[in-house]
Amino acid sequence: MALADFSAALPRASRRICTGMNVSFEFFPPQTEEMERTLWTSIERLAPLAPEFVSVTYGAGGSTRERTHATVARIVRETTIKPAAHLTCVGATCAEVDEIARSYWEIGVRHIVALRGDPPGGVAGRFHPHPEGYASSTALVAGLRRLADFEISVSTYPEGHPESASIDQDIDALKAKIDAGATRAITQFFFENEVYFRFLDKARASGINIPIIPGIVPVQNFRQTARFAERAGASVPAWLAERFEGLDDDPTTRRLIAATIAAEQVFDLVDAGIEHFHFYTMNRADLVYAICHLIGLRPKAETKDL
Repeated sequence: MALADFSAALPRASRRICTGMNVSFEFFPPQTEEMERTLWTSIERLAPLAPEFVSVTYGAGGSTRERTHATVARIVRETTIKPAAHLTCVGATCAEVDEIARSYWEIGVRHIVALRGDPPGGVAGRFHPHPEGYASSTALVAGLRRLADFEISVSTYPEGHPESASIDQDIDALKAKIDAGATRAITQFFFENEVYFRFLDKARASGINIPIIPGIVPVQNFRQTARFAERAGASVPAWLAERFEGLDDDPTTRRLIAATIAAEQVFDLVDAGIEHFHFYTMNRADLVYAICHLIGLRPKAETKDL
């Protein structure tokens, strides 16, 4: 192609002024005072970008139930961000889960991320529903839909849930959750965009029309992310490991590499028409804020004092 042809061609979507971009951020409840300071510093940094919502996770076996509720309640009190509280089926009766959901509604939470949840032993453990509890995330979604007019997000797994026999089984599980009342799906993180596109095409072909938001994780710590990916059924490509090779004791370069990789992934998704991203922040704002800036997001409004 001649130089003139290059200059006449339309620039990539990610190189133009991006409009219509939407983001959401995921945090986990802090375990210590220092972690709480880090979390709220991150929320304060990201809040002016006006995310569609922020979600707060719920630990394996419901282990962070009180801390999740406290974090969500503080977001409601002290910010203008719309929170989405994670809620799981693990280790609780239907009545107990319903009471937690009602308490969220009473403090102004209108969005729930409904998950089956990991057993107390983590993802590697085997899930056993409580004898008087919700047996699955589908049952939980249906229960929430009966309880109040929540917006309900659910998870989905482009590379398959660790317990699934096939992607078709995952598609069927997602369809069941939609039939029960789910309004949005958020994917497990992935590093190869083709994984997401293949899953999206298969979901659309099966009649699934709700938003399927790609989950993006900027790699703060490669070894930690790789372990998490293994437990969650997400593949870690060899090229990703190679980019972080030799950087264990070089956090500055590691952050620059992480930002580059995540930005590259997001730009390719933007070029393919994707306009909403869910960032797994790991309670750190710097990489996520930089990527949001690159896709055109700018501070929009003041939040309540944090």
